[in-house]
Amino acid sequence: MSTDAVEPVNNKPKSTARFRGPIMFRRDRKPGTGTADRNLLDRRGDSDWVHTDPWRVLRIQAEFVEGFGALAEVPRAVTVFGSARTPVDHPEYEAARAIGSALAHAGFAVITGGGPGAMEAANRGACEAGGYSIGLGIELPFEQGLNEWVDLGINFRYFFVRKTMFVKYSQAFICLPGGFGTMDELFEALTLVQTRKITRFPIILFGTRFWGGLVDWIRDSLLAAGKISPGDVELLHVTDSVEDVVRILEQATSERENLETMGTEDKW
Repeated sequence: MSTDAVEPVNNKPKSTARFRGPIMFRRDRKPGTGTADRNLLDRRGDSDWVHTDPWRVLRIQAEFVEGFGALAEVPRAVTVFGSARTPVDHPEYEAARAIGSALAHAGFAVITGGGPGAMEAANRGACEAGGYSIGLGIELPFEQGLNEWVDLGINFRYFFVRKTMFVKYSQAFICLPGGFGTMDELFEALTLVQTRKITRFPIILFGTRFWGGLVDWIRDSLLAAGKISPGDVELLHVTDSVEDVVRILEQATSERENLETMGTEDKW
């Protein structure tokens, strides 16, 4: 695995965060953003209405609106998943950092969950390489906020809204070693691609030693028992090479562009 594209940086970037509601901006990536209306009512009154289902629907709607609005002009992007518990001095951190850098050099924005560990590393690699670094955080009682390497950040209350943003604005998923959250996103994407609910795009598992047992189980148990089709196993790409990651993405991008050029019978 090559990490030549990553230059060591000793100092973290200075935080120049600006906020528009739940959305955070750094390093002048989105100039001209305003501030939220700060007018407050004189008296607050009973707050029970906030917790009723009809009003909760409006909160959910607001999260979709904020997310779509903030990400609408994001260039082609790839989402990188991985453990928030990965230490800075771990090889997996350096791998994620190298992937973030390679994606930026290949012209992709990098999207992560915005947290520490492998997510921070991927955001850091993209930021150091001059790319666009995006973090989609989630409100949790035990997890830190958005890491310091995020240029555009959004904090969500609801997992399903956040998942929609990952899928809608990504051209591929890259999964580094991680826990339940990484597994959740992995199998969500697999299900959507397998059922053709979304356009087929690469799902890359980085780290053969970590992911090999899972892929073997999928092949030896699920496929052998007839629970999935032979082609479903091929939806997963397993590698230890950053160069392979970029090659898979560029090949998929080229194939997608060719299909769009050809069009369909309905569009002729």
